[in-house]
Amino acid sequence: MADDYYEILGVPRDADDATIKKAYRSLAREYHPDRNPGDAAAESRFKELAVAYEVLSDPEKRSNYDRFGAAGVGGAGGQNMGDMFGGGIGDLFDVFFGQGGGSPFGGGAPTDHRAGEDLETVLEVPFESAVFGGELGIDVQTAVGCDSCEGSGCAAGTMPVRCTQCDGAGQVRQVRRSILGQMVSAAPCPGCSATGQQIPDPCTACGGEGRVRDTRTFTVDVPAGVDDGSTLRLTGRGAVGRRGGSTGDLYVHLRVKPHDRFMRDGYDLVDVLPVGIAQAALGAAIDYETLDGNEDMVIKPGTQTGKVMKLRGRGVPHLDGRGRGDLLVKVEVAVPEDLSSEETELLRQFAELRGESVAPEAGFLKKFRSAFK
Repeated sequence: MADDYYEILGVPRDADDATIKKAYRSLAREYHPDRNPGDAAAESRFKELAVAYEVLSDPEKRSNYDRFGAAGVGGAGGQNMGDMFGGGIGDLFDVFFGQGGGSPFGGGAPTDHRAGEDLETVLEVPFESAVFGGELGIDVQTAVGCDSCEGSGCAAGTMPVRCTQCDGAGQVRQVRRSILGQMVSAAPCPGCSATGQQIPDPCTACGGEGRVRDTRTFTVDVPAGVDDGSTLRLTGRGAVGRRGGSTGDLYVHLRVKPHDRFMRDGYDLVDVLPVGIAQAALGAAIDYETLDGNEDMVIKPGTQTGKVMKLRGRGVPHLDGRGRGDLLVKVEVAVPEDLSSEETELLRQFAELRGESVAPEAGFLKKFRSAFK
């Protein structure tokens, strides 16, 4: 095993305690055996890191190491790793990174085992509500407080008692030896499900849970400009926790219904506007319906199919409230299919004036097709 502990941790010889600790934590994560199963080299590297950190994190050992090398710290590199970790190298990793619930670096915050669950649901939103925003109601199957026991979980006239297994702490603790000395880790108490209390006489309505299942209706404030697939978080609208525990959150996934005319492209709206041949050729003023109301749409003479006209500020509002997108109207010149005899004659005259050749009679196409049979 290499003897230069500073080189092993990748820190300078004048590194302070915080730098050494940070370097060790980073490298230990990378080479931990749980992340490198079956990799002997990674396990060996992890052991080197642990020995180096044991020495350099202790002021007295570090001072002796700086003066006399590895011999000055009693040859820490030759210790048995199972003894150093009090039963396995995974224990130290748990302590350092919170997996054992007792991280000395603040990595393992206590868990509220009575907390209510977060819930998810899907809400169908009308197209106009997604554009302009609005309030919509939604029904959710959730856990609510039990009325019979008022959320205590106890039968009438009884009370919870302190858990005898954990003495009301909600956790059971274990003391383990490690390279840092005795380390204390905590785990949820199995006797009371980490609540610290036991229910001798549970409520028959909720079975001691302090909550029952029911349907609740919530109002969802849909902001203007939301798109399909957006998710809204309703804080405190999830399931009620067990026996007075905190309430979870409700996550609402939005599904925007399609519009019969408009399509969304980012913050722009897109529509197709059919216009007649005469309107496209001669121009026209069309009463055009937008989501904001009717507006005059001017078709210039000679407008071709595919022409896109823009109505600024008639699209979707930006979520940050700063302006709106545009409404893009694509012109589609509609060719009439069923012509009266008078319309047909007029079009023939028009084609003659334009010098365009057309079918001489209504049955022309039928005769044309029969010639190739």
